[in-house]
Amino acid sequence: MKEVAKYSGCFVCGDKNESGLKARFFYDGEQAVTEVVALEQFEGYRGIYHGGVITTLLDEVMIKAILAQDKYAVTAEMTVRFRRPARTGDKIRLVGRVIKSKGRVFFTEGKATNEEGQVLVTATGRYVEADSELKPALMNSVE
Repeated sequence: MKEVAKYSGCFVCGDKNESGLKARFFYDGEQAVTEVVALEQFEGYRGIYHGGVITTLLDEVMIKAILAQDKYAVTAEMTVRFRRPARTGDKIRLVGRVIKSKGRVFFTEGKATNEEGQVLVTATGRYVEADSELKPALMNSVE
């Protein structure tokens, strides 16, 4: 698996963002993958990982599946379904893949599971490839 490009200042994948998640993303040719530990500093309720943080991770893993194909896109729409709570301290595996594309639009799906393989959260997304005005700024961010 190859590591997907990142931006060091990114909240999700940036290794130099002190308040970030520092997740590393890999691509196996079909899907992007990452694993994170649900840290207590990102809990919503006591002992439960914040739903907004896991949603952010799903957004990132789905867009990394696009970026791994050397396409620069931005999020247009996302639907998230929470199946069961992610507990702080748990290791969470997130996967995202492109299920189809049409013109400049990419349709994706993502999933977060715990170490027992239980599905915690699922998501679908619609991403739009950056136009000629936005693409240079996005390319300039990726390292």
